[in-house]
Formats: sequence, C-alpha cells, structure tokens
Amino acid sequence: MGRDYPGFVDASFRRFRDVPELMRDGPEVLMRIQRAHGDRVRIRIGIEDFLLISDVADARHVLVTHANGYAKSEHYRGLKAALGRGLVTSEGALWRRQRKLVQPAFRPAAIEALAPTMTECAAAMLDGWRAEGEASFDVHEAMMAVTFQIAGRTLFGQDLSRETGPVTEAFEVALAFANDYAESLLPLPLWAPLPRYRAFRRAMATLDSALAAVIDEKRGASGDDLLGAMIHATDEDGQMSVRQLRDEAMTLLAAGHETTAVALSWTFWWLAQHPAIADAVSEEARRVLGDDLPDATIVRELPLTGRVLHEAMRLRPPVWIVERQPYLDDALPSGVRIPAGSIVGISPWVLHRHAAHWTNPEGFDPERFTEERSAGRDRYAYLPFGAGPRVCIGGSFAMVEATILLAMIAREWRLSLLSGQRVHYRPGITLRPTPGIQMRRTHVG
Repeated sequence: MGRDYPGFVDASFRRFRDVPELMRDGPEVLMRIQRAHGDRVRIRIGIEDFLLISDVADARHVLVTHANGYAKSEHYRGLKAALGRGLVTSEGALWRRQRKLVQPAFRPAAIEALAPTMTECAAAMLDGWRAEGEASFDVHEAMMAVTFQIAGRTLFGQDLSRETGPVTEAFEVALAFANDYAESLLPLPLWAPLPRYRAFRRAMATLDSALAAVIDEKRGASGDDLLGAMIHATDEDGQMSVRQLRDEAMTLLAAGHETTAVALSWTFWWLAQHPAIADAVSEEARRVLGDDLPDATIVRELPLTGRVLHEAMRLRPPVWIVERQPYLDDALPSGVRIPAGSIVGISPWVLHRHAAHWTNPEGFDPERFTEERSAGRDRYAYLPFGAGPRVCIGGSFAMVEATILLAMIAREWRLSLLSGQRVHYRPGITLRPTPGIQMRRTHVG
C-alpha cells in the first residue's frame, strides 16, 4: 500500500496501458491530469508515488525558498551514470563548491568573449548551406551538429565533431543510454552483460580517455575557453580534481549542446507554421545585422527574435520536468505536507500552459513576452531554465547562442516543413523532436 497524501488529489494509474502512455506522451498526460484534478495531484505509477505540483507558490517554495531542503530525485540516475557528479547531478557541499568555482566562467563578460566563436560556427554552417543550395534536411540534426561544434570550441577550444569523431559518436551513445536508463521502471546494474550496457561502458571509456587527454594538455596552458577557466579556478580548498573537471566538462558539454539544439529545432518548427512571424524575424535580422557578423551585444537589438525563442521554449520547453525529493518532511505554503523522500515533480510544460497565467495557452504568440503583457505575470509561471540556486548556470550563454543562430539563419534562409510528416516529441531528459524535423530551406528574398 502507498502512503496517504492529504491535500493531493488521487489520479492513480490503475491500468497497465497507462504507464506506456505516460512514457510516450508524458507532458500531455500531466497537462490533462492538472486540468482535470488541479495543482496538487498524487499519481500512482506502479509501486511509486509521484506528486505533481503546478501551483507557482508551491514551485517557488520547492525550487527557491526551501531549495536546500530538497535533493534531485532518484530518477536522475541515468544522467549521473553518464555525467558523473557535475553541477546537474551533485548535491550538498560538493555542489555548492562546484557552483562557486564554475560561476565566473558564465559572467556576462565571459559570455561576450565567447560570442565570436558562436558566430564563426554559425557562419561555417551557413557557408555549407550556400554551397549546397536550396535543399531538404533535418533541422534538428543540423542544430545538434552546430551546437555540438560550439560547445566543443567554447568548452575545450576544439571542434570535437571534426577533430575527434569517435567522441561525437560516444557522446550520443552515452546520452541515449542515460535517457533510456532514467525512463526505465526496472533499471539493471550498470555492469549488466547486455549489448546496450556494454555499448554504454565502451562509450564512457572513450569519453573518459578523450577528456583526460584534453584536461592534461590544458593544465599547463593559459587557455581562454571554459575548461581553461575551470582548471585555473581556485578556492580555499585549492583547484578542482581531474575527476571533477571531467564531470563538469561532460555536464557542460551535454547541457550546452542538447538543450539549445532542442530549443532551436522547435523554434523553426513553430516559425514554419506562422509565416508572418517568420517574415518579421527575418526582417529584424536583416535590418539589425546587415551584412555583419553579430556579437553578444547585438542580442539586445533583436527583441522579436528573443521573444520568439521564449515563446518556443514556453510551448516546447527543452527540459519539460524537474524532480525533487525532500530530505525531511516539509510543508508547502498552503500547509499541504510533503513526506520525506517523496518524489515531487514540477513540469515547465504544465506551468507554461497553466490557464491562471496564460491567455490562449496553446497558441504561439511571441508578443505575450513584451514588457507590457508580461507585467503582473508571476515570474515562476515560466521556467525554461529552472529557478532558484540550481537555475541553469548556462542560461544566458544559451540565449546568446540561440539568438545569434536564429538571427543569422533567418537573415538568409526561410525554413518550411515538408508535408506528410508527423513530428512528435520524446519526453526523455530533454524534449527532442522525433523522428526529427524535415524541412526545406529556400533563400529569403
């Protein structure tokens, strides 16, 4: 028998077919549950209780004001297997130390210094598009490639996709396994002698070897990339260990590559369905950028581009669910109690569509992010990068990168959806489009 949760409405799944639906279409399932049962719902999944919280005051309590009373849930085990104990997966004193050491690398001046690298990678991709001409392609595949290149160069000072091909493949194998492992209802030990587990162990060995070599090489150099900054960061306990550098490098490579690619992919998907908005984004890019290559400061001069990105992330948040577990019994602002160890879920997908905060929540309307229309909206109704002390450290980096890429592409190309395809999402660690997004690019003007 499960626990009792006074104050939570019971929406238990009692049929075997419910669990596969949740795994396949989790965001929409949770949205239906919230609309049917309210902002505090207990969902029984097999032998596990999942507490869905969709009230912004409750979300603020868990993620911000009482964040130190909660840990990441056990479902992050898949990420921990691949990333180690980096900022996304570590807890307590280790997390606080690492956050303090890594934070300077993401200050505005540091991000501004990395913007030319983002621009160069975008320009190289566009050179290839010009050489190929108007063509059909998978926009998600293209965004994954260019953001991986940007992540490699800004983090390591190397183009991982070109110089170390096996690393790219190993990275994809590791992330795919981590995603499946996190979703598994009965995960096996990582040493299990099964083909996928063996492939994961081989991929991790490749990644560990490559990262160890890069770290060793850079420890004796000054370096102006993110890894160099982390290597030379120090506090009263000294510098990071090689293992911690490896874990943070893996974490930043994964977070800085995957989430931005997902956000951009869905942005182009939405723009293809709203040609008037796509035209306006293209016009803004041509007017502001002219024939120049942008830098970080240009982001402030592209307000519509920024609003479009925010609206795309509202409707398709790259990270669609965050989970916490309280160390001790806790009480929400409403007085509803959360027993220690309970799995608490806060879904940006649900919050971003909550009728209490959004008019026409399913509609694509970038103008809802103008200053005038944003006034009065609770800031915790929109959480694309999380909130509180564990807010995504690379949020500003991601927005600069995504804005530069979107503006440079929109200045030159119109992307339209190929007919006859059914684009869905895979609700894993991120919300990747599946099986991809097939588009055709044509020259603007």
